[in-house]
Amino acid sequence: MSDSIHSGKAPEPVGLYPHAKRVGNLLFLSGVGPREKGTRKIPGVELDEQGNIASYDIETQCRSVFQNVRYILEDAGSSWGNIVDVTVFLTNMKDDFPIYNRLWAEYFADNPPCRTTLEINCLPTPIAIELKVIATIDS
Repeated sequence: MSDSIHSGKAPEPVGLYPHAKRVGNLLFLSGVGPREKGTRKIPGVELDEQGNIASYDIETQCRSVFQNVRYILEDAGSSWGNIVDVTVFLTNMKDDFPIYNRLWAEYFADNPPCRTTLEINCLPTPIAIELKVIATIDS
């Protein structure tokens, strides 16, 4: 048995899925990107006339993704410190990993979770990073 979680602060999902599912004391987040709630705006992204990425700032996107994850965790009754595992999807490992890795160390200075980072050629929206998170919920 699982319970669907829909955050009132995180951006709306781009498909038919919840922000997260709770199973026992585990919380499984759907992929989280840097978009802003209620808008098509993606912090740190400039699009051309065709909707393709013209330029982007990976630091701005990372900070926005981390904030969106925090919103979902808090709305689900969890917290940043309860994250146990993160899968990170980057569209440009060579250029973006050093910045992302520096920010990771800033945000997870104490008790960092497990992490896997993968490069993929694109994501469903014009973004450069997405996180897949598993966290616990204190009972």
